[in-house]
Amino acid sequence: MIPSDLRFHKEHEWIRLDGKRATVGISDFAQDALGDIVFLDLPKVGASVKVGQQIGEVESTKTTSTIYTPVSGTIHQINNDLKDHPEVVNSDPYGKGWIAVIELADLGEVDQLMTASQYEAFLADQKKG
Repeated sequence: MIPSDLRFHKEHEWIRLDGKRATVGISDFAQDALGDIVFLDLPKVGASVKVGQQIGEVESTKTTSTIYTPVSGTIHQINNDLKDHPEVVNSDPYGKGWIAVIELADLGEVDQLMTASQYEAFLADQKKG
């Protein structure tokens, strides 16, 4: 079940908005496609980021995948627990498996992201193709 309070990027990252801060993670679809996650390269706190920019990598037993930021701003916080327990992204991608918190530069960018229902339709289209 995709939480209805999230917004999604076409690269399968999500954000949960809290005022001018956005918590970022990867979707359940993404973690499932990756398989068992063994390492995350996390962004640096204080780094400025732009929409679509690489902010890290996820390594799994199958592959390495890029993490892109769905919004612009400054990295405010990272989930240090993932350094020792990257598998949390597999077990709780929308909760304890969050990756970073970004202080937003432009709240309007959130409107460019897919709602949960739009993301569900996007995934259905991807499975067909």
